[in-house]
Amino acid sequence: MIQLLFTIIFSEMALILLFLFKTPLRKLVIMGLDRVKRGRGPVMVKTVAGTVFVVLLSSVYSMMKIQKRSMDAAVVVNPTDQVLMAKHLLEASLMGFSLFLALMIDRLHHYIRELRLLRKGMEAIKKQNRGFEDGKNGVAEETKALEEEMANLRGKVKQLESECEVQTKELKTAEANTVALRKQSEGILLEYDRLMEDNQNLRNQLQSIDRRLSRSDSKKNT
Repeated sequence: MIQLLFTIIFSEMALILLFLFKTPLRKLVIMGLDRVKRGRGPVMVKTVAGTVFVVLLSSVYSMMKIQKRSMDAAVVVNPTDQVLMAKHLLEASLMGFSLFLALMIDRLHHYIRELRLLRKGMEAIKKQNRGFEDGKNGVAEETKALEEEMANLRGKVKQLESECEVQTKELKTAEANTVALRKQSEGILLEYDRLMEDNQNLRNQLQSIDRRLSRSDSKKNT
């Protein structure tokens, strides 16, 4: 029993040392414990731990009985009780220590798994951050290109506005010239109408003079 307990304790200490140092064996141990904790493994482990704990309580109870007998002044403690006391004490200590180491192994395995999951999560977050930064850089470049395009469009708009102003001025000048020509043509038409009227008056006067002359000639001939 004691040799078995020592073997278990040394095995547990070896597992703890494997957990503490990053070696290829640690991966194998972690994989083995992962398989043990699947299916019926936890139930078997709890059953074994419960059995060891019951044996531990039995040893403690035996020690208490021996201690009680030794406290009785009427009874002299014989060497057999002393040997049994030492044996039960050693067995209880070894079983308690083995249970403690088993609990340490379980917690180390749990924390190592959690650490691995956290590392994977951190790596995923880092990849997402890198993708976000790359996307941010792409968006920044696209924004810069859009700003340059907007600046070019603003320059074109200003150029078109200046051209529009020049054309508007030319149009106003053309309209002013058109109005001046229209007024000039109206004046010319009025002058033409006046000249035509004067010409008609002169013709009428000439006709009247011709008539008078013809009348005067006709009187002379008579």
